[in-house]
Amino acid sequence: MLIRTSADLGAIIRDTRKRLKLDQSSLAKRIGVSRQWVIEVERGHARAELGLVLRALDALGIRLDAGSEQPHGRGSEKPVVDINAIVSKAKKSRQ
Repeated sequence: MLIRTSADLGAIIRDTRKRLKLDQSSLAKRIGVSRQWVIEVERGHARAELGLVLRALDALGIRLDAGSEQPHGRGSEKPVVDINAIVSKAKKSRQ
């Protein structure tokens, strides 16, 4: 999956949190931050502290892969999460 913006990352965090049936307060407690911080990150706040974002990803079991971008060809692995579907869903829910 390719994350291009802080909003993309926020959408993944929100989607995973909901899939795990966690509310924002529970996730905040696991990370050691306020619920407001979780709200801001899920909305794509661009200035969130990297260390806390990494802690959030870890708390949700989201793997961060810094591999090179390679085209998906025959035999390549399919992405675990469809970022385009998550972002589209998030945009539709805001309308």
